[in-house]
Amino acid sequence: MTLTSLYHAVSHSMIRVPDIALKGLMDSRGDIVEEIAVGEEEMVYVSVSKNVKESESTLKWAVRNFHGKKLCILHVHQPSKKKPSMGTKYSFSRLKDHQARTYHDTERQHMQSVLETYGLICERAGVWAETLHIEMDSIEKGIVELISMNNIRRLVMGAAADKLYSKKMIELKSKKAIYVCQKAPMSCHIWFVCNGNLIYTRRGDLDKASGKVFSPPPPLPSNCHVQSSSPRQSSGQEWRCSELAISASQFPKVRSAISSQDASGGTTPSSSLNNERNLYAWDNISRSDSADSFVSPRSSIEVVENSSLLKFSRPERSRNGIEFRAILNCDEGLYNSSPPSAQEEIASDKLYDELEKTMAEAENSRQKAFEETIKCRKAEKRATEAILRAKASESSFTEELKQKKELEEALASGKEEIEKLKPKLDEIMKELQFALEQKSSLEFQIRDSNETVQELEQKIFSAVHLLQRYKKERDELLVERDNAVGLAEGLKKNPVEDTSIARVTQFYTEFSLSEIEAATHGFNPSLKIGEGGYGNIYAGILRHTQVAVKVPHSNSLQGPLEFEQEVNVLSTLRHPNLVTLIGACSEARILVYEYLPNGSLEDRLNCKENTPPLSWQTRVRIAAELCSVLVFLHSCKPRSIIHGDLKPSNILLDTNHVSKLSDFGTCSLISRDELSSNNTTICCRPDYAKGTFPYIDPEYLSTGELTRKSDVYSFGIILLRLLTGRPALGIAKDVQSALDKGNLKDLLDCTAGDWPFVRAKQLAQLALSCCEMSRNKRPELISEVWRMLEPMKFSCGASSFKRGSEDHLQIPHFYMCPIFQEIMQDPVVAADGYTYETEAIKGWLESGNDKSPMTDRKLANDILVPNHALRSAIQEWLQKS
Repeated sequence: MTLTSLYHAVSHSMIRVPDIALKGLMDSRGDIVEEIAVGEEEMVYVSVSKNVKESESTLKWAVRNFHGKKLCILHVHQPSKKKPSMGTKYSFSRLKDHQARTYHDTERQHMQSVLETYGLICERAGVWAETLHIEMDSIEKGIVELISMNNIRRLVMGAAADKLYSKKMIELKSKKAIYVCQKAPMSCHIWFVCNGNLIYTRRGDLDKASGKVFSPPPPLPSNCHVQSSSPRQSSGQEWRCSELAISASQFPKVRSAISSQDASGGTTPSSSLNNERNLYAWDNISRSDSADSFVSPRSSIEVVENSSLLKFSRPERSRNGIEFRAILNCDEGLYNSSPPSAQEEIASDKLYDELEKTMAEAENSRQKAFEETIKCRKAEKRATEAILRAKASESSFTEELKQKKELEEALASGKEEIEKLKPKLDEIMKELQFALEQKSSLEFQIRDSNETVQELEQKIFSAVHLLQRYKKERDELLVERDNAVGLAEGLKKNPVEDTSIARVTQFYTEFSLSEIEAATHGFNPSLKIGEGGYGNIYAGILRHTQVAVKVPHSNSLQGPLEFEQEVNVLSTLRHPNLVTLIGACSEARILVYEYLPNGSLEDRLNCKENTPPLSWQTRVRIAAELCSVLVFLHSCKPRSIIHGDLKPSNILLDTNHVSKLSDFGTCSLISRDELSSNNTTICCRPDYAKGTFPYIDPEYLSTGELTRKSDVYSFGIILLRLLTGRPALGIAKDVQSALDKGNLKDLLDCTAGDWPFVRAKQLAQLALSCCEMSRNKRPELISEVWRMLEPMKFSCGASSFKRGSEDHLQIPHFYMCPIFQEIMQDPVVAADGYTYETEAIKGWLESGNDKSPMTDRKLANDILVPNHALRSAIQEWLQKS
């Protein structure tokens, strides 16, 4: 056998091996990518990250090794969980919804620009790439999800960061790559790349998944091992093929093939192909196998049989030329050969020169064909776009013609309608002229009516002013009448001129201690209804009358003087809002009062024993009643009475929640001789500070001077408690702060119902003025406080206009304000058509309500129109009443 024939046989087999077994793709770094039945229409997906520098090498590797195949750029967008700002990061839960949406939209726009950058990289390489992306919190789970959703069969992704690459790298180092390798469907064939080098290949079961032709190579014998590496091209035109180790059982076939070639002087393609199918079986190519095959600078075929080697060495170009060596070693005389002659070496050099030229020309032709293919695709794309534009232009032209015809028809019909409407237009113009004339006439009448209305308003204003003056005089006369009645009753009972309350005749019933013990069942604890600083209070039945018995403690601070003073005051004075003293037991200093079933105001404000809260109308009426009784006490003659211990626990409520002031053991009686220089009644008690701390006048604590204004201060604190339901300590400061900030509505006691905001604000300001630290700044009860509370008391059910008396008239229901339930003084009409008091409806609107108080429907606007006619009728009715 000649050397030339042997080379032809081996070279022929070497050329056919890649077509049968490898079908490999080579990149510029010499890595082999197993292409398992990749057709022209099959899509290869490339997973990329948001960092172009990290994934650029992976994308270029795919472009080089899958040139001519369809590529799809696969990306998983991972939304940020925190927003960076000024050197730190804020969770989206702390941001508003629109801020989070804006930031995520910005991230998605950045993702689109990154995908466009990858597309430009593919376009520069002459490859048209599609894009596929998904948004998930986990990138690796997103990749697996995309593989499952889109039935991806081929995927290229990174094995690790490029900076972690090394020549000895054979394992996956990226957690994402490991997760995808483990969790991806087995139908997907995955190539893992790092720094432009193939690191690991996970084969996919494509024959079952896609139905394409793929059968793994037949298994090799136990003593046969095949190593393969991809051809590598460099600047020095070095080319390395694979090394083959063939077992002794197949060596005779090689030998027969070589003999047949030597005998015939050539090779038969069919016989060569059959021999190749029988001789060569290829296993999966690992990275380590490829690296080992690159160690030798040449390729060789090793045939192993009983320690005998048959080696065919690929010629290697040296400095002086091409050297070709064929070494055939046989230990048992199986095959012998002499060294090649000089002519055979020259012939082999020529042959390889021609082979290299042919391969170079083939490569150039392939490159040109590829460029022409790209040009053809671009031309086809432009032609397709031109056709689409032409079709779009044609359709738009057709649509415009259709619209033109429709417009012409509409114009013609419009002209006909105009001709028909001309007579009607003439008639309408005549009617318009007549309407304008009527309008002028009506405007003249309206002008006259406005002048008349202005004159009537002036008269009404004068009448209202006169009415207010009469009302003021009436109030003064009422107070004088009450004082006169009280004085007359006192004179009737005590005709002595220089009388004093301390020396009055006994006007109460004296009870024995045994009677009281019997009435209370021996002061049974189950009958106990209250407790105070003076003592305990028990309910009982005394002489067939239900009474409240006040029993002092053994260590009570109130002694005989206080007991005698309370008995004298309550037995002498009579007022609807003073508690009635039925009798007393002097030997035990026990007081017997009328029984008031609703307990104290303190208990009702705290909703003791789950009693319902007081309504705002009841609270306003209680405040007015307390002001009335204080005015009565301060106006008593010959001595004014200062209570000195006003607090909600000393204000009792009867069945109808009418208030009754009690506990006069610590009150002070001041005569006219004790008036101060500024005409303010003063009682100096520096040695004894009486009262409850939150309700005590601050000036009384500092100076020891008890005045009428001390009761005014306590009254202001009680009024604030009625408004807010809060504890007395620090209440004035809280209400003042709420008024300053404009959030008084949040401080009002919502259990009392829907407070009229304007009225509540007036009461809060009045209470704060009563709580001034300086007594000189506090208002007068009769001239300022009572003037504000008396109309409010009237609106809350204490009106003097009631049925059951022939002297009084029933109020017409349309004179009453639906909100305040009192006679309107300045009625206005709201958008719902109902008439309200101006103060009431303004307070309703200012408190944030936009619905009608009567219909509960949203008001169209907040415009208020004065109802002058109703106002005149009300004023006339009031004058007649």
